[in-house]
Order: sequence, then structure tokens, then C-alpha cells
Amino acid sequence: MKALMLSCMLATVLAPSVMAVLPSGPGLAAKMHGAALAKDPHVLLYDDFETGTIADLAKRWTEVSNKGNKVAALVAGSAPNGGGKRCLQMTSTLAENTGGHLYSHLPRDVDKVFARFYVKFSQDCDYIHHFVHLGGYQPATNWPQGGAGDRPNGDERITVGIEPHGKNGRRPPPGLWTFYCYWDEMKISADKRYWGNGLAPVEPQVIPKGKWQCVEVMLKLNTPGQRDGELALWLDGKLVSYIHKGTPRGPWDGEGFETLARGGEPFEGFLWRTSPDLKINFFWLMLYVTENAAKQNHTSPAPSVRVWFDDVVVATEYVGPNVPL
Repeated sequence: MKALMLSCMLATVLAPSVMAVLPSGPGLAAKMHGAALAKDPHVLLYDDFETGTIADLAKRWTEVSNKGNKVAALVAGSAPNGGGKRCLQMTSTLAENTGGHLYSHLPRDVDKVFARFYVKFSQDCDYIHHFVHLGGYQPATNWPQGGAGDRPNGDERITVGIEPHGKNGRRPPPGLWTFYCYWDEMKISADKRYWGNGLAPVEPQVIPKGKWQCVEVMLKLNTPGQRDGELALWLDGKLVSYIHKGTPRGPWDGEGFETLARGGEPFEGFLWRTSPDLKINFFWLMLYVTENAAKQNHTSPAPSVRVWFDDVVVATEYVGPNVPL
């Protein structure tokens, strides 16, 4: 009953603006598949991992991190309704590596992007430090930048991650889906550093194990000088979080804030950037695991962490989940 009431409250809050602005359910991926989708003019990046070898990934992605060739592998298996036979497996092994990544400098800079990917976490998956990120650097680069602990200036960097969060061990691994953001108005942490602000959906989104899930993030940059930036999350084609000016929120501190069904305070709105020259220009498919991830959740680290990715699409339109061929 409590879950039903929360779902109804969420729908009440989201419905007016979502119905007018944001889609759900089928999207671009329902109109075309495979090579056709890859060639669509709205698509900036596409990889279904069906062709080539691990070495060939460097031809399709700007940078590949695969320490000792032990992190990434192309294996049998595929996301639902994708029509493929292979996917990307990534494994982080304690004492050998911290995982790896595929990084893409997008072919053109944009102000609004939809990043969709399928992911499956192993049944024994442990806590994860960082996961999939997107955003922009000015100037653009062919590799991911640092900046942890520092607040962006508003004209040189904006990063948004969609990450598993264990809530200090209160949730079993891998945890709940949470945004992890760096931008010029983020709040400072208790140690006087900036460690990313977590922005949580109204209703906790538990990450399943051993099951493919379609994850899609929308990042819309603000008009410089206006608080009209937006952030949204879909899971399996269902809109579960939409954060924009006026969204009810709880207290905002150095750890971020939680969006609310009602009450709280209206969110001031995202001032993601201060300069029109800062655009969205990268997508970073990442599995990053350290002992600190387990420590923050009051447990001991597992020997390894394994996830699978498939059907990655970054586009300027809503992508949505795969549909049967």
C-alpha cells in the first residue's frame, strides 16, 4: 500500500510537465535496429558489440582502458530484443586493477543528449565506486579528465554519472540508481572539498542482479544565465526521475539532495554552465571499483566485480528500449 501511494504521488508530481515535455516507452530504437540505428542522423554513438575483437574497440571508441587485457571481453549473450549474440563483459579484480572503460569524444557538441545502454550485474556483484558518466569538457579532449574534489568553474566542465549507491551499506549491493553530478553550483562537503552531489529519485530504484536492464539518461544544459537545465532517468522505458526548476527537493548539502513527491523546497533549477561554449561532448562507459567502495558501505571488498553492457546508444532524441525485431 505504501509503495502504491508513493507511486501515485510521483505520478501526480511528474505528470503535467512530463506529458508535455518528456516521452516514455518506445522511442528511436523502436523504429530501427542495428546498422540502421547507427546511421540515423540523431545518433552520435552506437555500439552493439557484435563486430570485431576487443582490439577493434579502439577504432570505434576514442580511448579504451583495459589493463593487461584482463578487464574487457566480448562474450556470448545479448540484451533483450536487440537481435544480437554478443555483449561487452567488464571485470574488476581486486589487487590487479580497478576495472576499465570505453570513452568517446562525441562527433559533435550538443546542448541536449540521451544516453541509453543495457546493463546486467552479476548475481554476486559487490559495491561499485563509479559507473557510467556523460558531460562536457571545454576544450574537448580525447580522454576523461580528473577533477574529483574540485568544483567546476561553469565554463570548463560538467559531468553527470548514473551510478549504483549503497547508501552507506543500508542497501545491498550494487545498491540504488543515483545521479552523481559535478557542476559549478554543487554544494561543498564537510571536509571543504567537492565530491560530487548525489541526486536521488523520489522512489528508490533498486538495481536488479542477474537481469538485463535498459538505462537511459537525459542531460539538457541550461541557457547561460537561465536555470532551465534538466536531468532525467528512464529504466526499461519508464520515466523514474525528472529534475528541473521547481521540482520538490529535500535539504541540499555536500552530499546532494533527494527529490520529493511533495513538500520540501522547490529546486532552484540547474545552472549547469555559465558559458555557451561548454557543450556535451563525451560519453564514458565505465566500471571503476576500489576498496573504498566497500569501506563506505561498511563491508569487505569482494575479489572481483563483473557487469555486462550491450546496445549503447547516445543520441539527440529519446532512444527508449529495444523492441522485438
